[in-house]
Amino acid sequence: MDRERLTRSLDRLVDATVLERLAISLAALAVAVVVGGVIVFLSGAVATCRDPALVLGGTAMCYDPIEVYLTLADGAFGSATNLGLTLQETTLLLFTGLSVAVAFRAGLFNIGTQGQMVLGGLASALAVLWVAPVLPASGLGALVAIPVAVLVGAIVGGLYGALPGAMKAYADAHEVITTIMLNFVAMGVAFYLVRNHLGDPTTDAVQTPSVPEFVRLSPTISGTRFSVVALGFGLVTAVLVYLLYERTVLGYDLRTSGLAPEAAEYGGVNAERNIVTSMTLSGALGGVAGAMYVLMILYRWQTSMPPLGFDGIAVSILAANNPLGVIPAALLFGAMKGGAIQIDFALGVPPELVEVLRGLIILFVAMPEFFRMLGTRAGYGSEEGAVATDGGSEGGGRDG
Repeated sequence: MDRERLTRSLDRLVDATVLERLAISLAALAVAVVVGGVIVFLSGAVATCRDPALVLGGTAMCYDPIEVYLTLADGAFGSATNLGLTLQETTLLLFTGLSVAVAFRAGLFNIGTQGQMVLGGLASALAVLWVAPVLPASGLGALVAIPVAVLVGAIVGGLYGALPGAMKAYADAHEVITTIMLNFVAMGVAFYLVRNHLGDPTTDAVQTPSVPEFVRLSPTISGTRFSVVALGFGLVTAVLVYLLYERTVLGYDLRTSGLAPEAAEYGGVNAERNIVTSMTLSGALGGVAGAMYVLMILYRWQTSMPPLGFDGIAVSILAANNPLGVIPAALLFGAMKGGAIQIDFALGVPPELVEVLRGLIILFVAMPEFFRMLGTRAGYGSEEGAVATDGGSEGGGRDG
């Protein structure tokens, strides 16, 4: 009886509609908030502080969970500047989250978005520095230089993503290992080139010269580097990626080649070529993230690039690898990153506790989708539900 109940539960989870999955995610988010609040509250019992939030039974409790969450929300959205910082982070996470999601949708694990972002950002900066001198320092010049920078970043990131894709397709090298190792290769190569050949001669820092002002994405909100143009481009990209995978034959082929290469080949699809194509597209989005970081944030390339590529993995997992789901997931992570600064400054709560909250949210929200994915692969759910899960890339119900 217990096994039958478990089977029915897995069937129901696999066949859940979009609205039901959204409700599950919201419920999981609420549970994560409650559990995180309890952890914050208990952590206050072992912390030391001059002004405790409250005293229970003679024990000073340094942290008030409600105050922590309110401060987190205020730090993310409480002022125009805070909102700009949140959207600034959200924009970058949009591209890195999409980069990881594109690979996941094809059954591949691209852990190399960080390296693709590093090389794509460097290529974008060099492209701008090369083409800017022959362009007018005006809006017309920006209309040429900015697309060139983004395109070059996408090409370089895509080529670097194609490398582990080819190793996966033709040498059966696991993409997790190759992409992780290629992150270090990318950072080492970029460091060497900038340090010895391409760096700014006026400083000892490992960085390129600054790009001209007319090429920079102008801030939309004062006090931040957020550009609504970059955010709009990210939103359009998310919609286009979604349409590619859900409404085109190419997207269907890319999914099936990664998830079921034998079935894809039986159906006349070149699985190896599509694996390389998926990783190329994933790498290109990572390269665009690097270009946005150069054009919107630093206005140059420098060696201390934040680990946005690794944050993109968490964003993609939270979004259930859905390109449209990456949008709210990136906003949530952007808000938590922006709010963490306010919590540390205003309350003295260690930023590590905010990282715990982020981890709990990932765990609680991602686990239902994880079990749903496992159930689909194991053949649970009705035939219609299994087909809808991956656009027809997987088979129907269980045998027998």
